[in-house]
Amino acid sequence: MSVPAIGFVGLGRMGTPMATRLAAAGYALQVADAVPAAVAAFLVAQPGAALLDLSEQDPLDELDILIVMLPDSNIVEAVLEEGGLAGRLRRGALVIDMSSSEPLRTTSLAQRLGGLGLRLIDAPVSGGVRGAIAGTLSTMVGGAGADLDEARPVLEHLAATVIHVGEVGSGHAAKALNNLVSATTVSVTVEALQTAARFGIDPAMMTEVLNSSSGRTNTSERKVAAFMLSGTFDSGFTLPLMSKDVSIAVDLAHRIGTPGDVSDAVAQQWRGIASFAARDADHTEMYRLIGASGSEERSARS
Repeated sequence: MSVPAIGFVGLGRMGTPMATRLAAAGYALQVADAVPAAVAAFLVAQPGAALLDLSEQDPLDELDILIVMLPDSNIVEAVLEEGGLAGRLRRGALVIDMSSSEPLRTTSLAQRLGGLGLRLIDAPVSGGVRGAIAGTLSTMVGGAGADLDEARPVLEHLAATVIHVGEVGSGHAAKALNNLVSATTVSVTVEALQTAARFGIDPAMMTEVLNSSSGRTNTSERKVAAFMLSGTFDSGFTLPLMSKDVSIAVDLAHRIGTPGDVSDAVAQQWRGIASFAARDADHTEMYRLIGASGSEERSARS
């Protein structure tokens, strides 16, 4: 079986280590990014890779798979459609959207790409920069089973867990919903720790209580001591991106008529704090920013 030639668009904090793993695995790789310096640095580090020039209009008949790892649906659609990249791919090529895109827009995009003879699966990831470097990400895939079968050997160089969750768009829905749950546990855990501290319970002691009791979560086990109490705030996933994913999940719930009182409150909190947090603030900075937000709101009401 021949090794597929891959185009990879998006050399950000997650995309660069992911593309690096594919280059190390021996794939014929062409890369692109909106930041020329990111592409130049990648090509120096991976001399076997080549430039995928987004400004050209020449056919890309040699590419079997195109992976996009971009910030959101707007940019995915701009690159593929407005920029004309999709029109340069050969009929039958497979597009893998590993971005955190909006599920209903992904479904519509798949239909439009189908009109060009292209196939699309969505395969967003969870696991942060550390997981991208180590190849231990989890990916949630939406799309046809046969398309996933074709993509699986590539995805398994990037992710330790590949889950087929349903039709096109299902991967993006599952990713957003997963991050909604994750963000909710961050919010409630941080609020519990702050309340404990004001009562006189040391946050480290309260974390020990949570981790030995029914309040135990991924947040209490893996984030509080390592990134919050330590003050490092470097889990590898930013607060604005978490807020974006929470909003995607809540918007999906609204569009399909799912009740979401708790989800709405969580989304409002994350949007509010993301509005004044630094663009590169780690999502674990909620440990200090929730308190800051509360102080600002109390000051505004007084």
